[in-house]
Amino acid sequence: MATYASIKYDMDLSSNATGAGGLTLLSTQTASSSSTISFTSGIDSTYKEYVFKFYDIHPSGNNTEFDVLFSSNGGSSYGIAKTTTAFYALHNEADSTTTLTYSTGTDLAQSTSAKNLMVNVGDGNDESGAGTMHLFDPSNTTFVKHFIANVNIYDESAQTVNRYTAGYVNTTSAINAVRFQMSSGDIDAGTIKLYGVS
Repeated sequence: MATYASIKYDMDLSSNATGAGGLTLLSTQTASSSSTISFTSGIDSTYKEYVFKFYDIHPSGNNTEFDVLFSSNGGSSYGIAKTTTAFYALHNEADSTTTLTYSTGTDLAQSTSAKNLMVNVGDGNDESGAGTMHLFDPSNTTFVKHFIANVNIYDESAQTVNRYTAGYVNTTSAINAVRFQMSSGDIDAGTIKLYGVS
């Protein structure tokens, strides 16, 4: 049986490993019928890890995706190849559907397309998505750039979907800008915060 001391040690170790408690808020952007939200400053060699936090991302259209793209030229272009993977757990309000599955149709293989972090996001008044994306060592000029994301979505079919995404941006150039957008329509509402992890 775990003791209080061992539980606290595990929690502290986990916090230190993920940088919790060492987050520095760098930027906050709030959508209002925004076609894109771009972070074109603040991503540099200051930190080895950057965290984006998504709050109440709400699309203007129903059953759409919340996507991410990366840039190595300050946001002038975002067409860098990515290879990604994703899986999700799902449960609906009627308690009639449950799923844990690999998302074959949403992965990318050396693609310059936008990567969806949320899918089937609903546009109902109370529907939205929230979550976190980590970008690791974006200024490194030796290795590719890894990222992971975990989001939860209230989708257009009255389901909660917990979605895990990971991959790498296949470039040794420094990544210095990140753009978020819906696959169609605008980001009607929502806030994105950028943190540096010390």
